[in-house]
Amino acid sequence: MEKRSVEAIVRALNDAGVRYLIVGGLAVVAHGYLRFTADVDLIVDLHEENLRRALAALEPLGYRPRLPVPIEQLLDPDTRAQWIREKGMKVFSLISTQHQRTDVDLFVEDPLGFERAYADATRVEVAPDITGTFVALDDLILMKTQAGRPRDMEDIQQLQKLRRQP
Repeated sequence: MEKRSVEAIVRALNDAGVRYLIVGGLAVVAHGYLRFTADVDLIVDLHEENLRRALAALEPLGYRPRLPVPIEQLLDPDTRAQWIREKGMKVFSLISTQHQRTDVDLFVEDPLGFERAYADATRVEVAPDITGTFVALDDLILMKTQAGRPRDMEDIQQLQKLRRQP
């Protein structure tokens, strides 16, 4: 992942008025545990207009679906439900020729309850004059617990240590 890519993504989403939460490894870093992450994981408000704005914001950065499907299919809740049901899909991955080392993964369903999670979110400066909206620490730990992978378990341990620090 490249810092310039994260800055470009966050700036584009903010400029387009997208309601989003940065989750995953980048959120772990924002909460104070420095570690490598290869992508930007996003929960976006899945209402069609917001999702349209998100896709339109990412398009000029060269982002397109990793899978050979029209990006517009992501807008359809029934299609997303089918992907979840039939393929076990959690995220819709976007890749870019301009930002080749920074993929974007969009959650295809809301794992937290977006309105509450958005209200509880933490705003963190990712560059001068660019502030990203990051999932709150408790929600991040919850998501990591639900995922349950070894990397997530390590993240949880580190995040809980940070939480205990004065």
